[in-house]
Amino acid sequence: MYLQIENLQKSYGKDESFIRVLKGVSTGVERGQMCVIQGTSGSGKSTLLNCVGGLDTIDSGSVKVDGKEIFGLKPAQLSDYRRDNLGFIFQFYNLVPNLTVKENILICKHIAENPLDLDDLLETLGLTEHQNKFPAQLSGGQQQRCAIARALIKNPKLLLCDEPTGALDSSTSRDILVLLEEINRKYNTTMLIVTHNNSIKNMVHKVIRLKDGMIREEYENAVRVPAAELEDL
Repeated sequence: MYLQIENLQKSYGKDESFIRVLKGVSTGVERGQMCVIQGTSGSGKSTLLNCVGGLDTIDSGSVKVDGKEIFGLKPAQLSDYRRDNLGFIFQFYNLVPNLTVKENILICKHIAENPLDLDDLLETLGLTEHQNKFPAQLSGGQQQRCAIARALIKNPKLLLCDEPTGALDSSTSRDILVLLEEINRKYNTTMLIVTHNNSIKNMVHKVIRLKDGMIREEYENAVRVPAAELEDL
């Protein structure tokens, strides 16, 4: 099991403001799988993603990525873990406005030990002709493609996606999902995708549904629908 989570507990606040967000989550994802995490607002899905990404500390339990336990790592060790293993894609693109597409991507290439080929990545994501443009000159879909390229240039083993199509229209959302599907196939990148969109669950290998900080449903798709054929995006 590439990603293994055991009895994960996470809370915020104290006294009257105390809230337990994750209440003993246990699950796992195999290498190369695309996995969707679904749930209503407040169900704990983004918190789960942040705990796996080392962005939130964990109260108790275990999170192992490629056999490495991240619970209890010191800040510098967590930084190394994120650098060496993870790519992040968010709903909002977080691009540096005064850098070009190419320069935004190179920010992460410089910290990678085994980066992907930049020209090949630009071609795969349809950004070759846009590489010298600034973010303000791009559409929302093109900005998200740039954000994806920035995450992928490090050649991460695990890609964490928090509402990657949340700010996009249905047509552009489909294009981004087709792209993620191609990336998974081409690079065998393991993906955790947090989403409110109910259709996306049909294209992935595994689905986890959270409610009130606990897993209420978990299954693997025997048959997957290609992203290009998804409806109601």
